[in-house]
Amino acid sequence: MNQAVCSPAARGAAPATQVARPFERSSFLREFNSTGSAIVANVLDRAFIERARRELSAAQEGEVRYHGTKEYAGYGMVLLCARYGGAFFDLFDNPRLTEPFEAALGEGCIVYAYTSSSMPPGGGNYSTRIHTDCPRIIPGYVTNVGATILLDDFTAENGATWYLPGSQSQAEPPSDETFRERAARLIAPAGSVWYFNARLWHAGGKNQTNGWRHALTISMCRPWMKQRIDIPRALADVDLSGCSQKVLQKLGFFAQCPASYDEYYQPPERRKWRQKTE
Repeated sequence: MNQAVCSPAARGAAPATQVARPFERSSFLREFNSTGSAIVANVLDRAFIERARRELSAAQEGEVRYHGTKEYAGYGMVLLCARYGGAFFDLFDNPRLTEPFEAALGEGCIVYAYTSSSMPPGGGNYSTRIHTDCPRIIPGYVTNVGATILLDDFTAENGATWYLPGSQSQAEPPSDETFRERAARLIAPAGSVWYFNARLWHAGGKNQTNGWRHALTISMCRPWMKQRIDIPRALADVDLSGCSQKVLQKLGFFAQCPASYDEYYQPPERRKWRQKTE
């Protein structure tokens, strides 16, 4: 697997945002809390989208090299995009991406999972089942927020996601019939981001085109929760010297438990846990 580098030279100069309306926190939260999701437009500009698509294709090839074959469960999915650095780090320096997460979970939220969400040509994948991304329900309290980051236009033809508005408090899965009758569809242009309560029932569609439909999925959680993969340990061999404090915080580097007395008794600015704990 390629070793990522987090540095200005590796990241390039392409901006991650374009001119767009300021983030409207109150309207976002109103929609998110009532329906379980909200779409934010123009989070990424065209140059960044094209760069991210190129780097995602390279990361998919890296996953194949790791497995030694294309014949494995989840082919086409990058398990931990942060392993590949570059654009996958730069996303967290884009306030239009991070502000909705922080509105729902607090500034201290960190990455729980960070995968690609690409739909292969002429079919579906593991995501086409009706499912949620979080096993727990805590009334009145959101623990996980997902974001599907569109690197291609999402259309009915290429497998746009289906979701059941308002189902975030529903413990049992809806029947196929109920879901298909009431579900909405994520039809939106590339550069948009769909934020959703991870308890929302949803399902990927079937890609009926001849090309891949690319997206990324970031799931954020409260900083006291364990990540699906221990990202700081998983990136131990990655050059992070060029990463901003924001990137490191979102990847969980400031939410680590001390592993020794020496780590515990470090001065506050050097402790492994040194962030807000909303």
